[in-house]
Amino acid sequence: MLTLRQLFLANNAQTTNFPLLLEFERAEGVYMYDAEGKAFIDLISGIGVSNTGHRHPKVIGALKDQLDKYLHLMVYGEYVQTPQVKFAEKLVSLLPQNLESVYFVSSGAEAVEGAIKLAKRYSGRANVLACKNSYHGSTQGALSVMGNEEYKQTYRPLLPGVGFIEFNNMANLQLIGDDTACIIVETIQGEAGIRVPDVEWMQALRARCNETGTLLILDEIQAGMGRTGKLWAFEHFGIEPDILLLAKALGGGMPLGAFISSNEIMGALKDNPILGHITTFGGHPVCCAGGLASLEVLLDEQLIETVPQKEALLRDLLVHPAIKQVRGKGLMLAVELENFDLNKKIIDRCIANGVITDWFLHCSNSMRLAPPLMITEEQIRGACAVILEAIGFYTD
Repeated sequence: MLTLRQLFLANNAQTTNFPLLLEFERAEGVYMYDAEGKAFIDLISGIGVSNTGHRHPKVIGALKDQLDKYLHLMVYGEYVQTPQVKFAEKLVSLLPQNLESVYFVSSGAEAVEGAIKLAKRYSGRANVLACKNSYHGSTQGALSVMGNEEYKQTYRPLLPGVGFIEFNNMANLQLIGDDTACIIVETIQGEAGIRVPDVEWMQALRARCNETGTLLILDEIQAGMGRTGKLWAFEHFGIEPDILLLAKALGGGMPLGAFISSNEIMGALKDNPILGHITTFGGHPVCCAGGLASLEVLLDEQLIETVPQKEALLRDLLVHPAIKQVRGKGLMLAVELENFDLNKKIIDRCIANGVITDWFLHCSNSMRLAPPLMITEEQIRGACAVILEAIGFYTD
């Protein structure tokens, strides 16, 4: 009889030739447990998803409550479904006034697709700008605005009319012109190895978009929902987007995304043609129930307020001659090492010793640190001890 891992390799589509093949039976809080009961502390939150931890009791309670009412009823936008309405109302209450209309979708990539379509439809323009080293997803449109040719070259032709600027480059903002429908920017670049822009650049970006009538799309699929120490990462920069993208932590562990804009802009999807964006499972009632509960946990338990001191503790502890830099904002950090080979060895040793971490798609010499926001200082100290031991094992 084949083992579960053998069946996984035989019947589940593979994304690389070297999957981690870790097998977990359950998860709780910041920990995941394998078949033997060994605990692994999750320092990447399923890549920015589990901001309130795995299976928070209030999230599980909300999911179970909705399961007793109804699951999927109809494609998004036709029926008035309580979980969608309540979650959208809560999100809008926490956002700037111009971000008043929430379009729920199934994933971050779909949020990107919907936002680009919306910007082109509303503006009547065809050209789109993005940033080099950006990551916005793997569907055709999202791949078109990815700023790394290595991952897209074999899938061309992609969307026409897409250009790129240097992230955080002031002179490049002049490339935003009167023919630009939108520019899509990660508020903090994720897969580039956690790159935080200058406040002055972000404000100049906003001003240039205002000058040219270009819609500013801020991708907070990784950076939103409290990860940076504020509920929305754009709050660090004193600007507001025209369209905001959310996913990952939005669903509290359930698959959910959203693009959010004004009623005026979002209204462009309603006619000529009608149904400008269609999604079957977007805003699934169970996902929205879980997402609302997770957001309420973030706020009620004041988890976001604890992020800055946890960031400071990580920075204080992660000091070693082999660490070139600890970069990022809040609990969205990159630990830069000499090269990928060293980084991968350290990551593998950490995993063997019960600490889950990872590297970045466009920055393979840096280690990803994005733990659940409810991680304790004691847990941070324990995890950092494992990381430092692994670094020392290969460099001292």
